[in-house]
Amino acid sequence: FGGRGGQRRVKGKDLRIRVSLTLEEAANGVEKKVKVKRKKQAPGVSYKTCTTCNGAGQVSRIQNTILGRMQTSAPCTACGGSGQILDSKPNGADNHGLITEEETVAIKIPAGVESDMRLKVGGKGNEAPGNGISGDLLVDIEVKPHEELQREGNNLHYDLYVSLPDAVLGSSKEIKTVTGKVRI
Repeated sequence: FGGRGGQRRVKGKDLRIRVSLTLEEAANGVEKKVKVKRKKQAPGVSYKTCTTCNGAGQVSRIQNTILGRMQTSAPCTACGGSGQILDSKPNGADNHGLITEEETVAIKIPAGVESDMRLKVGGKGNEAPGNGISGDLLVDIEVKPHEELQREGNNLHYDLYVSLPDAVLGSSKEIKTVTGKVRI
């Protein structure tokens, strides 16, 4: 009610990718390098102050009503609320002065991740036009099933068939784990 908004910083779009991990990588954590196509500000692009809102990012309108004068403000439609519009753009850039480039991003995946988890890498999404904030890279995790071990939450299950004499008399068996083989 009567609050004043100002020029707002535009945020770039978030990008979403899917990363597949083995059970060993999910259990121990890993750093993966992935190639991402993201929009970046083109070299040589320049912006100028929006002439519609004079750089304020919003347009005010005054209406006369039976109760008196009423002022309303809305984001500027010409600049999208950023206060800047494109002045000059180089060849190959889109209408916002951005170009698509492929970039290699290192993602640190912590130990214990599960399928359908989502990690966020801040600032690695599409850049915003002007002096806006870059979007985020959202990483969806997929853990591939293991051929011998089954995961149930934080527990791993291994099916080992033991003969009746070994079960009665006791014996030592070797089983596979995510860190190697263990004798029990």
